Amino acid sequence: MNYIDRLDTSMLKKYIDNFPALAILGPRQCGKSTLAKQILKSYDSIYLDLENPDDISKLTEPNLFFTQYCDKLICLDEIQRLPDIFDILRGVIDRNNRNSQFILLGSASPQLLKQTSETLAGRIVYHELTPFRFNELEKEDSINIPMQEFWFRGGFPRSLLAIDDEISVVWRKNFILTFLEKDIPNLGYNYPSVTIRRLWQMIAHSQGQVVNLSQLGKSLGISHTTVRQYIDLLEQTFMVRVLQPYHGNTKKRITKSPKVYIRDTGILHSLIGILRTEDILGNPVAGSSWESMIIENIIMQNPNFKSSFYRTSNGNEIDLVLESGNKKYAIECKLSSSPKLTSSFYNALEDIQPDKTWVVSPIDISYFIKENVKVCNLETLIEDFKNLN
Repeated sequence: MNYIDRLDTSMLKKYIDNFPALAILGPRQCGKSTLAKQILKSYDSIYLDLENPDDISKLTEPNLFFTQYCDKLICLDEIQRLPDIFDILRGVIDRNNRNSQFILLGSASPQLLKQTSETLAGRIVYHELTPFRFNELEKEDSINIPMQEFWFRGGFPRSLLAIDDEISVVWRKNFILTFLEKDIPNLGYNYPSVTIRRLWQMIAHSQGQVVNLSQLGKSLGISHTTVRQYIDLLEQTFMVRVLQPYHGNTKKRITKSPKVYIRDTGILHSLIGILRTEDILGNPVAGSSWESMIIENIIMQNPNFKSSFYRTSNGNEIDLVLESGNKKYAIECKLSSSPKLTSSFYNALEDIQPDKTWVVSPIDISYFIKENVKVCNLETLIEDFKNLN
């Protein structure tokens, strides 16, 4: 596969130049190592893969190794494999007293985040890397992936860039199996893979709905607190997004439970058994899958915005509310070439009073249906948010 430059590259180089350590966190196989190796070409650097026994052996005496290469930028991939090294890293960073010392790559886990935040506080900056976002593909002349194909395959590089849909499906099935049977135990969890898979599939089938922990627990034969633990794990490993309800200044009775989304639509489609691009529209989950793709792409374009959904007890609803400072933006997702908007949508706008609103659908031409309420496609939405920043 040809290298596709990530939109995050310039920001990551800025972080490296201005902090002693950078942690790039994200799901397995999302492109962390590939991106890091590309960035390292601009520096006098060393790359160590901590899943490689030969590289691990180089750190048998880590202080000695880091002293020998104290003038280089050192990348430690799969850092969660060597949890005892964080105290040593702190001493090395303080002794060298300069920026651009370490890049740490990891599949996030509570232990990893806790250890780095406690041990390297004030010395490290974090960045979340996702699978490809749609606007990262638009700038590549050599890549011609239609929206429908991106939606079906998701953003994981080996799924998205597979030679055909069949190979993409095979890759995703194996990714799910490896995640359940290898990655979760490697993060230190002794959770039953069969139960996690069933929960993951149940979330996929109820994609984008307000989560009911008790109902999920009853279906799985486990307690609601155990369901919460499993969802936390899926969230911390970037497999699901838990979207919290809006808590703005409104007198309406607002839903208090969060929504849960499968973050990558390719993984979502594999979990529910959609095997071909053309089968998406005939599946009951199509609308919520479209919603998930829009929400994931726009949230990750604007990670510093506060994100939530709005729903009241009488049905007024907005799929996504983004807040930045005193500005508030509403996004509604409609899988229709001529979206029909109900009174509950307009009532929700009256409730939260957003500065601008977008209705995102698979259309070619944007248009306004009301002042500051624009119907557009994902590409236009992304471009409009670029102009807001």
